[in-house]
Amino acid sequence: MELKFAFELRVEVAEIQVLGDTPKGNRRMIPIKGGTFEGEKIKGVIQSGGYDWQLIRTDEVAEVDARYVLKTDDGALITIVNQGLRRGPASVMKRLAAGEEVLPSQYYFRSIPVFETADPRYAWLTQSVFVATGVRKPDKVLIQVYEVL
Repeated sequence: MELKFAFELRVEVAEIQVLGDTPKGNRRMIPIKGGTFEGEKIKGVIQSGGYDWQLIRTDEVAEVDARYVLKTDDGALITIVNQGLRRGPASVMKRLAAGEEVLPSQYYFRSIPVFETADPRYAWLTQSVFVATGVRKPDKVLIQVYEVL
């Protein structure tokens, strides 16, 4: 199995909104304010209005479920549902939650983005499996998306 870089998402996020401890774990929501994305075959902006729903489990692993809309430079709309896991030592995760800069090598952040579009120019996004790595910055998330060949 091989991976081929597809594009990078630079997702601008607002402050974390903490719902609190639910029967499933600690629920948090992070509003998506916008951003950009770019790769060899695709480029555009991330529309505001999406959310990253997170559940911090009792084992301190964060389940992420981000849903938002991409708009390409040529006008196509593409939805993304990006689900994954983020984990690391408690001290590192606490620093991330506080908005501090942390080296990506100090934690694990992987996801599976799934795309949907009606535009035939971007059908390739709906016809392959993609995986991604993430880096959490104080005001954004950088996501490197790879196509599984």
